[in-house]
Amino acid sequence: MFRTALRNVLAHKARLLMTVLAVMLGVAFVSGTLVFTNTLSAALQKQSAKGYDHVDVAVSPAWKEAEGDQVGETHRLTRELVDDAAAVPGAERAIGVVSGFTAIAGKDGKLIGDGFQSHGGNYWGDDDPRYPLAEGRAPKGEGEIIIDSETARRAGYEVGDTVRMSVDGPVLEPVITGVFTTDDGNVAAGGSLTLFDTATAQKLFGKPGAFDEIDVQAKAGVTETELRDQLEKALPKGAVDTVTGKQLADDQAEMIASSMSGLKQGLLVFAGISLFVGTFIIANTFTMLVAQRTKELALLRAVGASRRQVTRSVLIEALVVGTVAAVTGLLAGIGIGVGLRSLMGVLDAPVPDGPLIVSPGTVAAAFAVGILVTVLAAWLPGRRAARIPPVAAMSAVHAKATTKSLVLRNTLGALLSAAGVAVVLTATTMDGTDGQAPMGLGAVLLIIGVFVLTPLLSRPLIAAASPVLRLFGVSGKLARQNSVRNPRRTAATASALMIGLTLITGLTVTAGSLQQAIEKLAASSIKADYTVSMVNYNALSPDVEKTLKDTEGVVATSPMRNAVTRVDGETEYVTGVDGSTVSGLLDLPVRHGAFEVAGTRVVADETTAAYYGWKAGDTFTLAFEDGAKERLTLAGVYESNEMVRGILLDTAVLGPHDKDAADMQVLVKTADGTSDAVKDSLEKALGSNPGIAVQDRKDISDEIGQMFTIVLNMVYGLLAMAVIVAVLGVVNTLAMSVFERSQEIGMLRAVGLDRRGVKRMVRLESMVISLFGAVLGLGLGVFFGWAAGELIAPRMATYELVVPWDRMGLFLLLAAVVGVLAALWPARRAARLNMLQAIKAE
Repeated sequence: MFRTALRNVLAHKARLLMTVLAVMLGVAFVSGTLVFTNTLSAALQKQSAKGYDHVDVAVSPAWKEAEGDQVGETHRLTRELVDDAAAVPGAERAIGVVSGFTAIAGKDGKLIGDGFQSHGGNYWGDDDPRYPLAEGRAPKGEGEIIIDSETARRAGYEVGDTVRMSVDGPVLEPVITGVFTTDDGNVAAGGSLTLFDTATAQKLFGKPGAFDEIDVQAKAGVTETELRDQLEKALPKGAVDTVTGKQLADDQAEMIASSMSGLKQGLLVFAGISLFVGTFIIANTFTMLVAQRTKELALLRAVGASRRQVTRSVLIEALVVGTVAAVTGLLAGIGIGVGLRSLMGVLDAPVPDGPLIVSPGTVAAAFAVGILVTVLAAWLPGRRAARIPPVAAMSAVHAKATTKSLVLRNTLGALLSAAGVAVVLTATTMDGTDGQAPMGLGAVLLIIGVFVLTPLLSRPLIAAASPVLRLFGVSGKLARQNSVRNPRRTAATASALMIGLTLITGLTVTAGSLQQAIEKLAASSIKADYTVSMVNYNALSPDVEKTLKDTEGVVATSPMRNAVTRVDGETEYVTGVDGSTVSGLLDLPVRHGAFEVAGTRVVADETTAAYYGWKAGDTFTLAFEDGAKERLTLAGVYESNEMVRGILLDTAVLGPHDKDAADMQVLVKTADGTSDAVKDSLEKALGSNPGIAVQDRKDISDEIGQMFTIVLNMVYGLLAMAVIVAVLGVVNTLAMSVFERSQEIGMLRAVGLDRRGVKRMVRLESMVISLFGAVLGLGLGVFFGWAAGELIAPRMATYELVVPWDRMGLFLLLAAVVGVLAALWPARRAARLNMLQAIKAE
């Protein structure tokens, strides 16, 4: 039986090719994901460990918990503590570390990096071991900086050049006095690192006389643990936390591994979808092969082969196919891993140097996935093969599905579908978080139920296409009949495409609805013409609002200033605004009282008011960061939303108590409204600052839309693998169907159907099957998109379902194109059949 199975594989290698390709693509996706993420993780961990070469123990400020009306805060690391750390017996040196955000512009005036990877820090003394100078000298004073070598290379900067930059708003134009090398991960990822002398860094980053961390290096022969123990004895207890460099490196490695795990799991989900789609192709292929070999299998039974041996022979064929697919998929996956690493370099997100990691786990996963998926998918066709009675050897026609089996299948499908719909509908009534798991379960049940019902659904849905198919004459009529001749085969082929389009449509509906909801929220809550913020949404200097207020054409401004306070013994984040102008810059529907922010009169959102049990007219005590208290009156309660929330109070009240005032954004109203000229004038007033974004509501909407578009395009790209596998399934089904119907096609040719008519018949059949799967996928996708929206809507007042009819029409068109392309080879093969040989074929 083993030799028989091998001969069958060799005899049908052309027909098994598409199955091998489908499994190979899934295995390649899995192994490529593992190779890429393992390689990236190892490289990042190696680079991260280099960053701690000069750190044996790191000293960080401890957090002082909030008590009563006292706001929590971090202890300060002073120069005295740095000196104390350097003086312990086991310390070679101690370096005070200052860090913050620094936006540096290229020679074209645009920001280098994306803002979130643009950092600044301090250069310790004249020879900082952390940052070896490649050329030039250390910075001295506010007018000098040094930059990393990668930024210098990308931007074309040299020692002596003047650059435009910003830390928290105001433009600075220092001179580059040196270029240094670094293993900083942000620089490797396309960001920048700018260093000042220590005093300048402390001043610019709002930490005069203080440090973020103290890095201590041990003397030769002193272990990290010994040094840490000495530091804990020498430094004030409770004021600092100490951790060894090894622990820092291990924590960083764990964090990198964790982030890679999220990426890996996400990619593997899409690989799993591709493999799941591939199971339909495998099962379909082996079902058709078994059907074609009815006489052969019946003869084996007649000469003494047991049912178990017949099943085993089919599974051995699947094992061979799976092994071939696993080997080729693993090799392709290694290539994908190499390609992804190179692609990141092209996209200005280079991966640090390191070896390509192909772990034993990756190899094992590739073989396990390839072989298990293939064998499991072939198991049911194998069982069917074993049930073929020996008497079937007398006839080339095998028994069709009985009425009883179809009734059982339809009943099971109806029950699963009904259960899936019921669970999904129940989940929509739950809280957003609680409803996620039940909705996922319901979605799985419904998809499986629809798949089981697909043979039943195929007849009426394909019949609906009859009027269109009649336009193509005899070819169209034959195509419709062929599509419904074997409902199970049509169902399995269409279901593969259905799954991919269900996911694509569901994500498109959800993303489009969310995007519109956020755009409405931004448009409805902000009346200001412009919002001004840092590109990475860090805090702005209060000088920015002062500059804008004095700019010609500006009629009103208000900061949105965050501050930490205490209310009734609990920490509360409040927002300081200009009470005299804010009502004309924000549009917040008032539920109770009046929108009045002036002096000690404040407003709060519904959620905050409900939490403290407040209503309009109530008074409460607010404790500020400096320990002072103020008795405030709640003038009104406004509708909660995602853009503005919490307590709004006048900056005239907040300002005297806010030690380090910082605005998250500034709202601006202009006399001439929004226009390119007005926007340019505001940007010029701010010194054409690379670190500041001036946005009107359309800019905010476009930014939101761009984020959703990027995410959707990534998802489309990942789901494209599942669609490609589904296309292979259509090709495979049609090719084997043509082989089965060779005699029939020969007869059609003999009675007058020309080659063009045969090609048209196969193409129309393929298109009908593809559109059938697409219609099911679009219907399920819209339903799941609506259900997901029901979980989101209670937390977002502006959310409403948006059905993207244009994209759905495009998806249908693409499905039709997929059908035509998938039929090219089978249609050509059918048209080239020799009619006399085809008529004689069995």
